Amino acid sequence: MRSEQVRLFQTLPHPCGYFAGRSAQNLVIDPAAPQLDALYGPALERGFRRAGGHLYFPHCPQCNACTPCRIDAENFRPDRSQRRCLKRNADLTVVEAMAGYTDERYALYATYLKSRHPDGGMDDADASDFNRFLTAPWSPTLFLELRLGPRLLGVAVTDVCLGGLSAVYTFFDPTEQARSLGTFAILQQVELARRRAVPWLYLGFWIEGHPKMDYKRRFRPLQVRHADGWSTLP
Repeated sequence: MRSEQVRLFQTLPHPCGYFAGRSAQNLVIDPAAPQLDALYGPALERGFRRAGGHLYFPHCPQCNACTPCRIDAENFRPDRSQRRCLKRNADLTVVEAMAGYTDERYALYATYLKSRHPDGGMDDADASDFNRFLTAPWSPTLFLELRLGPRLLGVAVTDVCLGGLSAVYTFFDPTEQARSLGTFAILQQVELARRRAVPWLYLGFWIEGHPKMDYKRRFRPLQVRHADGWSTLP
């Protein structure tokens, strides 16, 4: 992905989702580019992330806390806590399903947002918001469904590229907190990467010490990307 081949746009400042009182900006690959599907894999390698039909990278003038990160799927070994999570959820079935809207998925999504993001602007998402945020016509997306019998407990939105998988978003039943379904979803995505014989599971951005983001450090080996390339966290 060479800069002369792809136009980049910079968004206007908007409130930062991680630090109160800060503003944020993103670089966005031209959403009208006809080759976004081909650009996606190289963009992941360079630290970009997908949200809806946009590939973006944080580009804040006075902050560089958001650090792209990825799990080395082949060499990953679950720690004790993660092994307990797998055991707690051994009664679940994991289904690789086509991406897209269903009433069942949307009901779970809406319940999750109302629980996790009350009055945050996302908790009133309608059916059109579901597809607009989680899918894109050019994106190789599948939904990993987490089911207890016929009951849908969670969905891990996962993009499948030749060079790796991207964990786009996960939503789950907030009444099943004891199951640690967010952790379980990542563990299942690592297994999917192994089955697909791709080396990386991209987890978006890591912020050192941030209470909402530092959990990613527990998935080792974890690589982070700085200006000089990828390196493994000690």
